Amino acid sequence: MSNKVYIFDTTLRDGEQVPGCQLNTIEKIEVARQLEKLGVDIIEAGFPISSPGDFNSVVEISKAVTNPTICALTRAVKKDIEVAADALKFAKRGRIHTGIGTSYYHITSKLNSNPDEIIERAIEAVKYARRFVEDVEFYAEDAGRTENEYLARVVEAAIKAGATVINIPDTTGYCLPGEYGEKIAYLMNHVPNVDKAIISTHCHNDLGMATANTLSGVINGARQVEVTINGLGERAGNTSLEEVVMAMKSHKDLDFETGIDAKQIIKSSKLVSTLMRMPVQANKAIVGRNAFSHSSGIHQDGVLKNRENYEIIDPADVGVKESSIVLTARSGRAALKHRLQVLGYNYEGAELDNIYQKFLALADKKKDISDEDLDILIDSEQEKEDRSIRLESLQVICGKSTIPTATVAVNFSGDVFTETASGNGPIDAAFSAVKNLMKRKVHLEEFLIQAITRGSDDLGKVHVQVEHKGQTYYGFAANVDIVSASVESFIDAIAKIG
Repeated sequence: MSNKVYIFDTTLRDGEQVPGCQLNTIEKIEVARQLEKLGVDIIEAGFPISSPGDFNSVVEISKAVTNPTICALTRAVKKDIEVAADALKFAKRGRIHTGIGTSYYHITSKLNSNPDEIIERAIEAVKYARRFVEDVEFYAEDAGRTENEYLARVVEAAIKAGATVINIPDTTGYCLPGEYGEKIAYLMNHVPNVDKAIISTHCHNDLGMATANTLSGVINGARQVEVTINGLGERAGNTSLEEVVMAMKSHKDLDFETGIDAKQIIKSSKLVSTLMRMPVQANKAIVGRNAFSHSSGIHQDGVLKNRENYEIIDPADVGVKESSIVLTARSGRAALKHRLQVLGYNYEGAELDNIYQKFLALADKKKDISDEDLDILIDSEQEKEDRSIRLESLQVICGKSTIPTATVAVNFSGDVFTETASGNGPIDAAFSAVKNLMKRKVHLEEFLIQAITRGSDDLGKVHVQVEHKGQTYYGFAANVDIVSASVESFIDAIAKIG
């Protein structure tokens, strides 16, 4: 048996069924062209009879791409098949994907039919589709809950009628990996003419096992996988293309091959996420923003020593520039030292320990520490070392029915002095207290607060400009507490007055 696994992408059909993810024809063409660059073998472009828009999309996608087979979905209904054939008239290689429900649930309560009639309708649909195209795929809807013996009869009949591909969908995501793999193996061993067609998987993720089921199917004989970018699809979604492809690529012992250019995976993921307005969850395998991020100190140290300690996939293989060392309160000295070196700072020994303690204090107040935060932290610490006057402590009282009051303690070369004052707000009160302590008559000319990154826990930096006897002096400080940063920057400016 060939080790080639065909990638059937249904992002533009099953993926587009997600509420809010509908695309117009131009957007579908853009996705289809990216799927072609990615190297998918088959693009399921739509369900032509469902709407004029879907019909037109299949037509235009057929014109826009060259290499992939273009597939159109139908029910086992002659009119569906005729419309699909018409939509595929410009396809270089066209495929009609037709089928019918085969589980007890579908046969009895959805189709109001019986097992023998279902087989007859399957045969009729496949034969009719073969009048228009050479490549016909048959799906046995809800095959995951169909008894294997009956499913084998349906599959044998569909292949005999001319189906070139047989799709075995776990439509409700019900199967366990072992169960689904056994189902594929049963068909491979009990359908006499199974060698005349390719068996395909189409797994949904209702129980979170779509990728596992798909891989189990391939291991047991399936040679086509039906997948979507980012795992988009009905309800909990479909099998993720990126997960299946990279699982097979990582497990070289499986010896499966695809035509996918993995370096296009991230680009494809971002395009689909943007156009379909469906953000990718941060911890999504392969394409989530945290997929190659490390925040634990133990993990960061291991990755810095050897990437393979904690990464089984090279980020570059899927189009990510590099792993991300995210600095948080859980990060160790090794990660901080590495990031500081990247930014051009070199600290060792006691100096590094001192910076690390300041880093931890900041990290306890913020969710994560950015490069901008580190730059400001280093600059602030260097300036503090040069200051003979600095803020020792600050306490403010304010509220809707309270007169804003601030108590400020300032360290003058080792001696600490305290002053309390009131004002129009906490910052104004604190500034008044500082003026009283510093015994300088200054005029505040400019006061600027800036956020560094994002979020309510952001590190804010404050610039002040004061005037004293016709001279201008500038102060700067940064802190997650914007009142403290304001007072520190004010002290910084006044301290520069000779």
